[in-house]
Amino acid sequence: MMSDEVPKHYESMRDRFPSLIQASTNLGEAAKEAGPLDLKSAHLIQMAAAAAIRSEGAVHSHAKRAIEAGASTDEVYHAVLVLVSTIGFPAVAAAVSWIDDITDAR
Repeated sequence: MMSDEVPKHYESMRDRFPSLIQASTNLGEAAKEAGPLDLKSAHLIQMAAAAAIRSEGAVHSHAKRAIEAGASTDEVYHAVLVLVSTIGFPAVAAAVSWIDDITDAR
């Protein structure tokens, strides 16, 4: 089940390093605005990249944001399933479990 809660670690970093977090946010927004991809596609790509580097928190964040931007849960899962021949089954399986955390599909 999706939650609007921000992870405590992110809140802590935002409180301790506000200018760094704001700069990071601005950079992400500028990157999304730099080209023709829609927000849903951008988040699916970011989620897939997060899966590739095995970043659970980023998979959670971008899966949630992709769904909020209009992606179906099938699209979210498919975006990581297509990575199996690139990043391997264990990494894809982990990413699927992290998406399950967001979609409550378990």
